[in-house]
Amino acid sequence: MDDNGKGRGERQVKVGKVVSNKMDRTVVVSVEKTVTHSLYHRQMRRSSKFHAHDEGNECNIGDTVKIVSCRPLSKTKRWRVREVIERAEIVE
Repeated sequence: MDDNGKGRGERQVKVGKVVSNKMDRTVVVSVEKTVTHSLYHRQMRRSSKFHAHDEGNECNIGDTVKIVSCRPLSKTKRWRVREVIERAEIVE
């Protein structure tokens, strides 16, 4: 086991929201995490954006998705969409 409790060879899994789906078979997923400030010991929210491969173009903006790490698919894509956890409400 590694320090983070995962065995060797296991893929990283992250959950985030889709912020862009303008590219073909690619979505941009924003993943939030909380970190503690080193001096003030308060919780802060930090976010990171990941490009993920969406084979069927099924994700829309606002969807909550689970992404999993994979081999490099392009210059920026190193993640795949595993499943759509929650669909966003469509407001017209």
